[in-house]
Amino acid sequence: MKQYKGIQWAAVVGMVVLLASGCSLLGKKEQSQQIDPPPAGADAMATSGKVSQTIANPMQVTVYAKDEKGFVAPIAVQVEKTQGAARKALEYMVDGGPVQGHLPAGFTSLLPKGTEIKGINIVEDQKLAIVDFSKMFADYNLQDERKIMEAVTWTLTGFPAVEKVQLRVEGKPLKEMPVGGTPLDETLTRAIGINVEKPESVEYGQSTPVTLYFLNQNQENYSYYVPVTRLVPRTDNVSEAVIRQLIAGPDQKKGLVAVMAPGAELLKVDKTDDLITVNFSDKMLGPDKKAPAEALKAVVLSLTENTNAAAKVQILVNGDAKVSATDNQSYAKPVSRPQTVNQLKL
Repeated sequence: MKQYKGIQWAAVVGMVVLLASGCSLLGKKEQSQQIDPPPAGADAMATSGKVSQTIANPMQVTVYAKDEKGFVAPIAVQVEKTQGAARKALEYMVDGGPVQGHLPAGFTSLLPKGTEIKGINIVEDQKLAIVDFSKMFADYNLQDERKIMEAVTWTLTGFPAVEKVQLRVEGKPLKEMPVGGTPLDETLTRAIGINVEKPESVEYGQSTPVTLYFLNQNQENYSYYVPVTRLVPRTDNVSEAVIRQLIAGPDQKKGLVAVMAPGAELLKVDKTDDLITVNFSDKMLGPDKKAPAEALKAVVLSLTENTNAAAKVQILVNGDAKVSATDNQSYAKPVSRPQTVNQLKL
């Protein structure tokens, strides 16, 4: 079990220039945990482009692809269970690779066509993954440079053994990205954030980054979660900031869908090392006295992303733990982060 580390503000200030030029910040680490109870609703919906395919000894890995609005989003795919799961995950991110034609409508792979994964070396005591790409890795469009950095980093750091990523091409360490020159002086971590947004009212040096999960939908009505790293005014209470930003909703200009019920009201957030308790008012509930399933899942995803991936989340309404979601899942007991998000069935 790995716990997320707090934001180091000296590092944040030092990365301001990088953020402005395409490299930003967030120091959180996603670790797959078994959900209790199992995930359902939007993150368990079947995608478009399903194909009949039998995989012997399957396992699920989460890869990141670009949707039609340009967001980098997680997709959980089934692969054959091998010791080279991290390598297999990157192969699934190559344009023309194993998931070609099977991603949800509007999604595209981010690694350039013809890219080969020449090797991955995981240095266990450093939790470092050193990835060696073929020269075709450099054959991408400038506007995808940061998205590629995010996708590779978030895919590999989804594995419990990895917290840092170093990129190489044909065996040579990259000091900068090949097309746009984004500096790679340090190893990549989730400190780079994902789908980063900075409101005009927030200053870089006086901000706290939080990653929030909102909803999107493609042209075939497939709903899926999109993580967005938003800079908010500096705060020491990250858990409360996460919930308040979920209630505030997504940037309306970017086309994402809010997850919280209109008028949702936070009463209190309490946090220990392994439990986060969130108390909402009854405005969270619909006429059927149930809470929106998408909202509760987004709360769990967002809180564990920003604090402790191994923590459980207890959701209360007016102090009452007997909370039921619109998908009939009970939240009476604390729940863990779901093992997969946006499942793709091949």
